[in-house]
Amino acid sequence: MTAPTIPPATTMGAVHLSVSDLARSLEFWEGTVGLEALEQADGRASLGAGGRELLVLVEEPGARPAYGYTGLFHLALLVPARADLARWLAHAARERVPLQGLSDHYVSEAIYLGDPDGHGIEIYADRPRQVWAGQVDLRMTTLPLDVDALLSELDDPDTEPFAGLPGGTRIGHVHLRVARVPDTVDFYRDILGFEVMARFDDQAVFLAAGGYHHHIGANTWQSAGALPAPEGTARLLYTTVVLPDEAARDELLARVGELEQTPAGPLVRDPSGNALVLAAA
Repeated sequence: MTAPTIPPATTMGAVHLSVSDLARSLEFWEGTVGLEALEQADGRASLGAGGRELLVLVEEPGARPAYGYTGLFHLALLVPARADLARWLAHAARERVPLQGLSDHYVSEAIYLGDPDGHGIEIYADRPRQVWAGQVDLRMTTLPLDVDALLSELDDPDTEPFAGLPGGTRIGHVHLRVARVPDTVDFYRDILGFEVMARFDDQAVFLAAGGYHHHIGANTWQSAGALPAPEGTARLLYTTVVLPDEAARDELLARVGELEQTPAGPLVRDPSGNALVLAAA
């Protein structure tokens, strides 16, 4: 049988998280990260860039960080240009934003941080696709980011204005904590139809549609054999996979099998319990 293939135009949509204190989270995601509030009501807030929804926060008062469980490793905000990443880094330096890492992945340059509930965040810019296309498995790596070279994109990092993330920002990928990598590959490759772009034994795997370096990352570094994060934790509620049209989504739904019908749309869970809503553009 021919292995299934997810349409090349598939992308990632909004990520939904629970948080312990919505007001605190909004202050962070707006003021520090640079997303704009789109809507807020009944303990729920929607944020995005350029009017596009990228993140939904649902308050669960008193929720504790979801360490030691499967769930979100980080959500990755892809900015349109390298200068946008430099602008964000200059803002972070001026505001003394605590960072968790600055990395050159060859396919991209990335900055890492965490929100007040421990949700991981990556803000990144891709290198031109012709640099890495067809070589992801050989080239993707983690090296120290050349901060000086990145900031040289700006005339004066000390005074460069920052008015939030630019309108073209989107969810570039979602990196998950999983219990077992082989089961993850069986699900995302053999059922959903993503292509394995790179794999590091049974510790991590990166999968994509259309030859991108990755739309889905998954690792067991903090979650080998773990259970899904329970209620009462600040956790990943679901992420969104956006198919190019209704026909493509219906084709995928037909081979997924077991689904949950939710107000957001059909939802499927991977073998580690991570939830995906399957949407159409």
